[in-house]
Amino acid sequence: MSPLLATYIGYAASLFIVLSFALKNLRKIRIVNLIGCACFVVYGIYSGMLWPVIIPNGLLCFVQVYHLIAGKKEE
Repeated sequence: MSPLLATYIGYAASLFIVLSFALKNLRKIRIVNLIGCACFVVYGIYSGMLWPVIIPNGLLCFVQVYHLIAGKKEE
């Protein structure tokens, strides 16, 4: 992957994270935040294995998926 494409993925990740703070519906917040965290994981991998970026965002992906699944069961 080209460094320029990795940079754009990083900007997209930041945009999704910021957008998640502007939403009110908790399910939408979790989905948008999940997309942003996944983009940050990809960015961290293709920018030279940036573990301080990959680890927390990877963990947050699992947290968001867990809460999305748990929320579905409650409905």
